[in-house]
Amino acid sequence: MAETPVNMDKYAEINDVMEQATDEMLIRDFGITPEVIEIVKERETELTAKFNEFDKIRQYNQYKVLHAFTENRVADTHFAWNTGYGYDDAGREVIEKVYASVFHTEAALVRPNIVNGTHALAITLMGILRPGDRMIYCSGAPYDTLQEVVGINGSGMGSLKEYGVKYSQVELKPDNSLDLEGVRQALSEHDDVKMVCVQRSTGYSWRNAISVDQIAEWAKLVHEIDPNIICMVDNCYGEFTGLKEPTDVGVDIMAGSLIKNPGGGLALTGGYVAGRQDLVDLISYRMTCPGIGAECGLMFGQTRGMLEGFFLSPSVVNAAMKGAALCGAVYKGLGYEVCPDDSTDLRSDIIESVKLGSPEAVVEFCGGIQAASPVESFVKPEPSPMPGYEDKVVMAAGAFVQGSSIEMSSDGPLRPPYIVYYQGGLTYDHARLGVMSSLNRLFKKGLLNK
Repeated sequence: MAETPVNMDKYAEINDVMEQATDEMLIRDFGITPEVIEIVKERETELTAKFNEFDKIRQYNQYKVLHAFTENRVADTHFAWNTGYGYDDAGREVIEKVYASVFHTEAALVRPNIVNGTHALAITLMGILRPGDRMIYCSGAPYDTLQEVVGINGSGMGSLKEYGVKYSQVELKPDNSLDLEGVRQALSEHDDVKMVCVQRSTGYSWRNAISVDQIAEWAKLVHEIDPNIICMVDNCYGEFTGLKEPTDVGVDIMAGSLIKNPGGGLALTGGYVAGRQDLVDLISYRMTCPGIGAECGLMFGQTRGMLEGFFLSPSVVNAAMKGAALCGAVYKGLGYEVCPDDSTDLRSDIIESVKLGSPEAVVEFCGGIQAASPVESFVKPEPSPMPGYEDKVVMAAGAFVQGSSIEMSSDGPLRPPYIVYYQGGLTYDHARLGVMSSLNRLFKKGLLNK
């Protein structure tokens, strides 16, 4: 029996009708100007190959996560509540086994009482380091909020510095890659180094995220010099952006937040630590207390959401990566400096930085993101002081989970050269609208290229 030929002209006609209907909705319901829609469409066509690359990463990671679920026999019984101390919580045990399987580590802590990424990093540092030990940050200064934990900024109350932990840092090279010779030199100058650290994501700095390949070289160098030195990575914003994670390439311990990549937008709060069993044990004693460690800790009914979010995370991260790449391409096409530039750079986190050049532009960009948000779209972001930050910060985050940066958001400190940081998006279509809305706001306010 002969096959009926496919009428490609008919498909093209249907696609044109649907695209026109969507454009009309964007103009009518969201106030997006036709000029902005055309700019975004033009840049989108240039990203086909990059989007295909991201899809391959998503596919690999989705199967990796699924295998961890099946390998650890996740069952409906793991979603049940526990109470009190949380002893023998089967759901808590299985989620930590799943994380350890995905990240190829001996152990993990995945808890709702880890309040954010900074907290996950703080218990990691404070759990392992002792008075007289030295830590070296090998990617320049740590993220703003962690600087108070270390004792670089702030009152120092309860900081590592107050407890007698010494601190050094190695700056990145001019091309913003890890300075391995600088690390070697720092290790030769100090015989009290217990831990070396890398912040994978950009934070509020102008650089590409540190790639896993660079991290592999760094960990290899450090362990060749002294296998007892602990390599720690701040993995926030980096999970599932490539085929490998830092713990796949020699890193001893890493930490991150569940309201970023691995929570998949469903985790209501929490953080994780994954790595060597002995290190996770030490960290668990800081998370709770000596003698208790990881044995207690109520999950407050969050296990289902955490597991489901982790399962969906590769697809959510894929959407966020595509949105970030589109943001970079659109603003680069208008003459702005962007970081990373997906036409030349390897993306290793979900953040896109745009150098807007004025505080007004940063505020309006964030206003456009807020206006395109599903929650509190009517709120106008205003710069304000925030704990842990030296400058006023403007944030747009109309999210289902407050402060969730795997959901579409943007933020930036109001300091020269006035950079805005865009990240997240549970779906690509939403991230796409966010880019349009930010550009639309700047276009209407006459703030483009100022």
